Amino acid sequence: MNRRTFLRTALSGCAAVAAPQFSLAKTTDGFLELTAAKGQVRLYGANGGQSDLWLYNGRLPGPEIRVKRGERVRVRFKNELDEPSSVHWHGIRIDNSMDGVAGMTQPPVQPGEVFDYEFLTPDAGTYWYHAHNMSWNQVPRGLSGPLIIEDDETLFSQDTDITLVLSDWRLNENGILDTASFGARHDFSHAGRLGNCLTINGTSLPDIPLKKGHWHRVRLINSSASRILDLAPERFGAKLIGLDGQTFNAPRDMPGTVQLAPAQRMDLVLRPEATGTIPFEMMTGRPFTFANFQVKDAESEGPSLRLPPVNTLPEPDLQGALEMPLLMEGGAMGGMRSLLRDRTEDELRQMMQDGLFWTFNGTPGMQDAPMFSAKRGETVVLESRNDTSFAHAMHVHGHHFRLLERNGEPLEHQDWRDTFTTDPGETVKIAFVADNPGKWLIHCHMLGHAASGMMTWFEVS
Repeated sequence: MNRRTFLRTALSGCAAVAAPQFSLAKTTDGFLELTAAKGQVRLYGANGGQSDLWLYNGRLPGPEIRVKRGERVRVRFKNELDEPSSVHWHGIRIDNSMDGVAGMTQPPVQPGEVFDYEFLTPDAGTYWYHAHNMSWNQVPRGLSGPLIIEDDETLFSQDTDITLVLSDWRLNENGILDTASFGARHDFSHAGRLGNCLTINGTSLPDIPLKKGHWHRVRLINSSASRILDLAPERFGAKLIGLDGQTFNAPRDMPGTVQLAPAQRMDLVLRPEATGTIPFEMMTGRPFTFANFQVKDAESEGPSLRLPPVNTLPEPDLQGALEMPLLMEGGAMGGMRSLLRDRTEDELRQMMQDGLFWTFNGTPGMQDAPMFSAKRGETVVLESRNDTSFAHAMHVHGHHFRLLERNGEPLEHQDWRDTFTTDPGETVKIAFVADNPGKWLIHCHMLGHAASGMMTWFEVS
């Protein structure tokens, strides 16, 4: 589909964006019911066909789970798919047994089986949940949803606190999800599974309603399998107030573009001063509108801006920290040649036949031994180097980290993150306190990269 065809078709099907709905029924013992099952959704305007997706509670995205900070969340997950699954609660400093990593922190939930998740929510912010068994196959079929942890005090009204789940889809010429290409080795060894259509909350080219003279909190979640979104908040009058669920002390002006990689979240505030249409654009290449903010008159002026309090996280102590390297190698475009330093051509050929194209510190995929072990409370400094030809989005489970340096230069804002991006040739240094006992993953959130070698684990005693 070319750009002209996409615009003509999508524009003919413009619709108001639907907020993710809280549609979980409670059981008699207080659990929210979350069911994964097959369903159909029209992804491509009014004229595209129905795509066969895998959905939580029949919705795209999955139902928004919204709770207060410090609450105990109880979710009864039922798997009605034909293959095992599990649910990962992304970005939450969660008890290890509830992290949802099938085969590591829990057994995979088999078809027809049920698993109960129960955990506390220590930090307010914007998070999400998604499948974590064969994620490269299950997430881009639709298995994800928003998880919003509210502050003790409600600062934005229901219609000015807006959750937008941004998803990238690969559709065929009929506007239907291309399922034949799942697991393609080309995707795994290159930039990942990239699509040709973007939706917001499951809708292509939607209208997003705003109220003139009111402050809005816009929560962006990139649930794509591999697509990095280049956004320009300043172009629609927004300021940045938080990343990956962690809010700032003050709003931040963001000239130019800001990357939102797969799994990352971005919290914005904006107060439109005039009615009309404001394009919401992706800035990769030339600006491309994939939604429109529609500003309407309001009966009265809104209240002044108040930001949520900053979460209290354990600060890394860089003196005497456990320092670990994370060297990324492999992939197409010449990257596999670097792996010949430590293996023969026959070993490399066998590795590729096994679907392994990437390594961390020379090792492809999960091993029996952890990448490192840390004592509880110990600071870990991780210095990654991207010696591949592609960008990666690295996610650390169970912890938030300070993003300290890029290419040896200290960053102006050493923000808290749970996922960081790294471009080819780039060195990135992060630090976190290993205060959450258990076995935790580190992996690329380009999900095909994780499945083909970019996944390891560490242990906190």
